[in-house]
Amino acid sequence: MFNKILVANRGEIAVRVIRACREMGIETVAVYSEADRNALHVDLADQAVCIGPAKSRDSYLNVENILSSTVLTGAEAIHPGFGFLAENSKFAEMCKECNITFIGPDAEVIDLMGNKSKARQTMAQAGVPIVPGVNGLLEDYEYAVKAAANIGYPVMLKASAGGGGKGIRIVRTEDELKKAFDTAKSEAKASFNDDSMYLEKYLEEPRHIEFQILADHYGNIIHLGERDCSIQRRNQKVIEEAPSCILTPELRLKMGETAVKAAKAVGYKNAGTVEFLLDKAGNFYFMEMNTRIQVEHPVTEMVTGIDIVQEQIKIAFGERLAQAQEDIVIKGHAVECRINAENPDLGFRPSPGKANVLLWPGGNGVRLDSALYNGYEIPYAYDSMIAKLITYGKDRNQALDKMRRALSELIIEGIDTNIEFLFHIINNDNFIKGQIDTSFIAKEFNLK
Repeated sequence: MFNKILVANRGEIAVRVIRACREMGIETVAVYSEADRNALHVDLADQAVCIGPAKSRDSYLNVENILSSTVLTGAEAIHPGFGFLAENSKFAEMCKECNITFIGPDAEVIDLMGNKSKARQTMAQAGVPIVPGVNGLLEDYEYAVKAAANIGYPVMLKASAGGGGKGIRIVRTEDELKKAFDTAKSEAKASFNDDSMYLEKYLEEPRHIEFQILADHYGNIIHLGERDCSIQRRNQKVIEEAPSCILTPELRLKMGETAVKAAKAVGYKNAGTVEFLLDKAGNFYFMEMNTRIQVEHPVTEMVTGIDIVQEQIKIAFGERLAQAQEDIVIKGHAVECRINAENPDLGFRPSPGKANVLLWPGGNGVRLDSALYNGYEIPYAYDSMIAKLITYGKDRNQALDKMRRALSELIIEGIDTNIEFLFHIINNDNFIKGQIDTSFIAKEFNLK
């Protein structure tokens, strides 16, 4: 097994990876920006290296400094977490050239699945159902007009290199198309330095269902069941749960087999997620494949008992999967709420600052992943997510009961948070009934 792993990330995911490594007897190296000098992951790791100023481009996206830190500390592998360099194929390739193990799939797969247009084409060729749309990229606005008319409104414009809800616009009429096309391209250019776009049919009120997969270097691929990620705001997930309360055993089997087929089609290795849209008629379509650990991976861990981060490390080291598909048993139900430093009453404005008073919930069936501690100064420069609260019960109702109790115990003072907003969601009658889709928050809370 690896002796030392560098964690090329920050916040709760860096803490999560360090904890997994410690349980495996692996030493860790934390990297940090000047703004994160007092961060929890820095204290928990065996070694820590400052890699630059607060801005991500100068620190957590600074490939040269991260690779240099890996070599200087003697780390044999890099775990990228999620975000930052996790889906950067050039970084994965540079790790290989430096004889450093990148804990994730091959660079070629990251590159293929990172280009949403190419991913669609690949899945279509493999017999995986895809949302009707344009094969290839939109050449220009005039081409987009013709394509949208051919597909039929409403349509969805998407950045080919997109992710995290960036570069996406829903277009319901031709009159809306020009503005949406220009703004989506601009946003994509700013976010990914790539303004290429593609277009597909917009499915009204679908559910967002994703399957967690594990794949080793010997052709063994399994899935760990599904997560329902339909509670979203502006294409950003807010609450996730496993399993989905809408899937029948037959549909779960079919979707799981399709997820494995998708992974095999690209020769996938390590942990990944195949994401689908499920319409009201029970038809599902490939949306994208995330080639990294997901924010919401804890709900899958809770219902399967499998530590996905440790599995990532074992696979990267060259170990075979210890489980076959028939060994995977989904037991109980888990729900995750993303706790953000933001003010929902002010348009979800980010709220960096000092967390003066902090009380975490506990008790049976409660898990909290965070890098927050009393007196910690939340930096302005990074994502507003500060914690993930996960509850587990024998069924969905019990998991939600535990979540209500846990949210009511959770106290964070000194900053604004979305805790009250999350409480409103899980107490919503339609949410309790499982009558949800990706437009749930917009409809139930009159939010765009």
